[in-house]
Amino acid sequence: MLCIAGLCCFFYILGSWQNNDNVLGSLNLAARDGSTNTGCSNTMSLDFGAHHTEATSTQISSSITVFEPCDMKYSEYTPCEDTERSLNFPREMLIYRDRHCPEKHELLHCLIPAPPNYKNPLPWPTSRDYTWFANTPHKELTVEKAVQKWVQFQGEKLYFPGGGTFSAGGADKYISDIGELIPLDDGTIRTAIDTGCGVASWGAYLLERNVLTMSFAPRDTHVSQVQFALERGVPAILGVMAANRMPYPARSFDMAHCSRCLIPWSGYDNLYLIEIDRVLRPGGFWILSGPPVNWKTHYKGWNRTEEDLKAEQDAIEDGAQRLCWKKYAEKGGLAIWQKPFNHIECENNHKKDAELRPHICSKSENPDTAWYRKMETCISPLPDTKDQGEVAGGALAKWPARLVALPPRIASNSLPGITAETFNADIKLWEERVKYYKNSLIPPLAKGRYRNIMDMNSGLGSFAAALANDPVWVMNTIAPDAKENTLGAIYERGLIGTYQNWCEAFSTYPRTYDLIHASGLFSLYQDRCDIADILLEMDRILRPEGAIVIRDEVDVLTKVMTISQGMRWETRLADHESGPFNPEKILVGVKTYWVGSE
Repeated sequence: MLCIAGLCCFFYILGSWQNNDNVLGSLNLAARDGSTNTGCSNTMSLDFGAHHTEATSTQISSSITVFEPCDMKYSEYTPCEDTERSLNFPREMLIYRDRHCPEKHELLHCLIPAPPNYKNPLPWPTSRDYTWFANTPHKELTVEKAVQKWVQFQGEKLYFPGGGTFSAGGADKYISDIGELIPLDDGTIRTAIDTGCGVASWGAYLLERNVLTMSFAPRDTHVSQVQFALERGVPAILGVMAANRMPYPARSFDMAHCSRCLIPWSGYDNLYLIEIDRVLRPGGFWILSGPPVNWKTHYKGWNRTEEDLKAEQDAIEDGAQRLCWKKYAEKGGLAIWQKPFNHIECENNHKKDAELRPHICSKSENPDTAWYRKMETCISPLPDTKDQGEVAGGALAKWPARLVALPPRIASNSLPGITAETFNADIKLWEERVKYYKNSLIPPLAKGRYRNIMDMNSGLGSFAAALANDPVWVMNTIAPDAKENTLGAIYERGLIGTYQNWCEAFSTYPRTYDLIHASGLFSLYQDRCDIADILLEMDRILRPEGAIVIRDEVDVLTKVMTISQGMRWETRLADHESGPFNPEKILVGVKTYWVGSE
C-alpha cells in the first residue's frame, strides 16, 4: 500500500510538471489570440517593457465584454472630484470640492484614454525634477506660478526647480531652516502631511531625509497640481479640508505643514486646527509659514492691513493654546507648535473650567473613524497615561527601527487577535512573497522599473515594509469598515496610507500608479459591488504598461481574468509561492500601451 501511494504521488507530481509546460505554451498563444486560459504558469512570457507604441489588436471571444475607450474629454477624469458634479454642492467651507462620487447609473463603463504621445515616466530620482510634458500637457502653472518657480516648461519636458509658496530659496533651503528648529534628521519624524501641497516639492525634498509625506490638495483652479506630484514620483492624493474629516486615523502624522495653504485656521471655531490635532501624533509638530506669521515685518507685501493680520495671528495663537499645544519655535516666516505628549494637563484644565472650549470629545467615540465622518469642534482624546512623562498610546522607535518594531496599537491590545507573534510572522511572510514576486513573477520590480505602488488591501502594511529599501513608495489602503482597523498601526510603522472603499473611485488622477497590488481584495468586495467596476477603476489609475498583481482564490481570479480580457490587459495565472497545491493563486498582468486620439 505504501508503494502504491508513493507511485500515485510521483505520477501526480509528474503530471503537474508536464501540464505546466503545456500551459506555458498555451499562454504564449493566448497573448496572440486573446483566448482565456486559467491554467497556472510562471509569467516570463509577459512583456513588462516600455514601448510607447500601441499593441497589436487581438481577437476577443464573443462571450467576453469588450470595454471601449472613453471619449478623450475623460482623459483626466476623477470620478469623485468631478468639476461638473461639484457645482451641485454648496461652496460654503469648500464642500463642493470634497468627495462626491457618481451613482451606480452614472459610472463610466469604458477605458480612460492616455493623451497622444504619452511616454513611460522618467525613472526616480530624475523624475523629481523632470517629467514628460505629453503626460500632463498643462502650462497654466508655468505662467501663474512663474515667480514662485513651481514648474517650468522646457521643450518636451516640465522642470520642477523646487520652488513653492514657502521660500525664495526653494524647498531645500526651506527644509533646512525647519531642520534648525525641529529634529528632521534623527529618525524621530518619519510621517508628515502637507495641507495644500502645490506640486509637492516640500514632500519631494523631504524624501532625502527619510520623511514620507502625504501631500494633498483639491482639484481646483491650480490645474493638475496633484497630478504633477504623482508624475514626479512623489506621494500625493486629491483632498481638501472641508466639512469631513481627512481619511486618516487619529495620531497618524509626526508633522503637519501649511505654507500659504489658504485654510482658514482661525475660522469655524478653529475646526481645522482641531482636525490637525486629531491626526497629529502626541508630541507632533504643526508648521505654519506665510500670512499671518511675523506679520509686523511682512504685512506690506501681503496687501493686508495690520489689524486684519494681527487678529488672525491672535486667533490662531488662542486656538492652539486651547488645544493645549505649546509654541515650540518662531523664526523669520516660520512658526511651529507642538502637540502635548499626553492629555493629563489638558484634562485638568477642563476639570477646573467646565466652560472651556473646545471640550474634549467623549472617549466612547472612536477618533480613528474618518470615512465621510463630519469634523467636530471637540478635541479627540488621547489614550490614558499615568504620569506627565508618558507618551499617550506608546512611544515609537526612531526610523528605520520603527518599521519592524511592534506598533503600540498592537502592543496595547487595541487590535484584538493581532499579537506580537502574528505581527512578526506577517513581516516574514511578505518578505518571502515580495522575494517571489521579484525573482519569478515581476522581474522589473527588482530593477527600479516602478515607482508609485498601490496596495489595495494592506493588512498590517508588510507588503510595503518589504519594499522599504527599494526606490518605491506604497500607498496603503484599508477598508473603512474593516474588521480590524490596522491603518493606525501602518502609520506607527512609519508608512502612509488612507481609508478607501473600493466600491468607489480613488481620489487620484488617471495613470498615476505604476504597479497595483491586491491581496484578497476581490473576495472581500465581490458581494458588495460589481467586480468589473473595481477593475475599471484599477485600469483608470494604472499607467500604460503598468503591472497588476492580484492574489485570491482561484475561482475568484477566474472571474477577474475573464473580465480583464476585454480591458486590453495581458494576464497570466501563477502558482502560490508555496507551490501548486495551495488553493490561492496569483494573477499577474500588464496594461498594454495605447493612447486616445484627439
